This record gives sequence, structure tokens and C-alpha cells, in this order.
Amino acid sequence: MSIASFIVFLLIGAVAGWLAGLLIRGRGFGLIGDIVVGIIGAFVGGFLLTALGLAGLFGAGIIGAIVVATIGAAVLLFIIKLIKRA
Repeated sequence: MSIASFIVFLLIGAVAGWLAGLLIRGRGFGLIGDIVVGIIGAFVGGFLLTALGLAGLFGAGIIGAIVVATIGAAVLLFIIKLIKRA
């Protein structure tokens, strides 16, 4: 993985984590928190959308990656919110 690919990977994670934080909590988690939530969300979103047969729906570009990661991060945060409430 080149430096440019790694930077794009981190930026996608940061944007996705920030968007998911806005959707679920109303605010982000800070730069590092947004990156971590976004990267984990990318794995969750990829797994869920593939399992549902919707993986190709969002395209293969950066925007598609951000959408998939944001969906996954929002699902992740929702589940964490449910667990913390119980």
C-alpha cells in the first residue's frame, strides 16, 4: 500500500466516522475517533451489504466507499448505543 492509498484510506474513514457520528450522536468523535469508527464501519458495511446482496449498489469509487463505510459505522454506533443503554 502506497502512502497516497493509506492517506485516502484514512480520509475515507474520517469522513465516514464523522458522518455516522452526526447521524447517531449529533456530533463527531474527534479526528482519531472518527477514523477508527469509519474504518471499523467500512468492514461492517462491506460485510452487511455483501450479505444482503447490495454491495454493488453504491459503486466502486471514493463516494461509494464513503457511503458503505458510513452505513456500517452508523450500524456499529447504533448497536453500541443499544448495548450501553441496557
